[in-house]
Amino acid sequence: MASRADNVASNLNLANFSKATELKNRIWFTLGALIVFRFLSFVPLPGVNPLVLEQLYAQTRGGILDIFNTFSGGSLERMSLIALGIMPYITASIVVQLAASLHPSLMALKKEGESGRKKLNQYTRYGTVLLTAVQGWFIASGLEAYGASSGLQAVVNPGMMFKVVAVISLIGGTMFLLWLGEQITSRGIGNGTSLIIMAGIVAQMPTFISNLFEGGRSGSISGFTIAMAVGVLVVLVLFICFMERATRRLLIQYPKRASQHGMMQADRSHLPLKINTAGVIPPIFASSLLLLPLTISQFAGNSISPDTPMGSAIVTLNQYLAHGQPLYMTLYAIGIIFFCFFYTAVVFNPEETADNLKRNGGFIPGIRPGKSTATYLDYVLTRITVIGALYITVVCVIPEWWIASTGLNMMFLGGTSLLIVVNVTVDTITQIQSHLLAHQYGDLIKKAKLKGRIR
Repeated sequence: MASRADNVASNLNLANFSKATELKNRIWFTLGALIVFRFLSFVPLPGVNPLVLEQLYAQTRGGILDIFNTFSGGSLERMSLIALGIMPYITASIVVQLAASLHPSLMALKKEGESGRKKLNQYTRYGTVLLTAVQGWFIASGLEAYGASSGLQAVVNPGMMFKVVAVISLIGGTMFLLWLGEQITSRGIGNGTSLIIMAGIVAQMPTFISNLFEGGRSGSISGFTIAMAVGVLVVLVLFICFMERATRRLLIQYPKRASQHGMMQADRSHLPLKINTAGVIPPIFASSLLLLPLTISQFAGNSISPDTPMGSAIVTLNQYLAHGQPLYMTLYAIGIIFFCFFYTAVVFNPEETADNLKRNGGFIPGIRPGKSTATYLDYVLTRITVIGALYITVVCVIPEWWIASTGLNMMFLGGTSLLIVVNVTVDTITQIQSHLLAHQYGDLIKKAKLKGRIR
């Protein structure tokens, strides 16, 4: 027989949404914050000519700039105040997590609980400012140098003052986005940082769709290709939804304890291990490492003659590392698999989990507590990570190959973008359902109290 909680969860519907005032306020706050984010993406850096910048950006398509531009919602293409988006914070947080897993002092700080977490977050913010300053300086210098070499001057008044103003503006924009994401997390719904990244990706979707159907109207894209694009998108979304919610549940047994009626009762629970423990980090790292040489060679190619040995090497590198080429696809798949295992080993520590279970009296049936449990957890996690790595590889490599073979410039169909959008959407919907469930429980408690008073 279904419990009261199961009945409440199965009866969740949008009719109860109108009664959840707090949830509505949180959703309105989140939408307002995302609108502010979109407005900021159209505010250009001081001293930059947007029209010339658009021509310069069109000459460097295909590199790592396309990925950053997609994640920032087109802010990099327009060189706005938030051109770097929130990616410096993501990079800094990954570096801090890796350092906390390798450095003894940071590892001890990680185990201190809330105070240690706040200290690590502070280090992450310092790293964000440093990374934004370095990237902003290179962006400002690159705009001046690249514009001058191509005959298009994107900077109105180049010089040291422009570089300083650009770096300060980019730091302010990135830190404001970080603050905005924290406000969404505390006062809105969902994870603020993830929602900002997702909003940047989804903001590019109308442009991609309009270009797709405009190509179909003009005849440059066949109707079969459009139907295939829609079909691939639907299949990938369904497949990602299925795999992201797939877990390997390990039975955890606790010692028998005396119940209220004097009977000995054993508690049971489950330890869920996600198939994709690494999340979206592997494809981001793999694509960034592969496209970084391509982007550097694109910038350097304008100042080096192709007849020289260096110029010939740059041309060859661009050919072999282009989208859809066998070498690029092979290295991309190998990078994804490597980072899946590497990042999973960073975020999940079997020895620490085994120690926590032993400290709380829990054990896996048939496995001795302590070192044997850690070995078994590592055994299970390694095997499900194989499935997770293959899943992410298929989701990321097949769209890349399909986009390259059809010639469609649709970064939204990329596996990394779809992984982020689907993951964030599922997590946000789950939080909304949790708020609705809590609201219905509140109504049940009120009704129970009223019935008790009547009796």
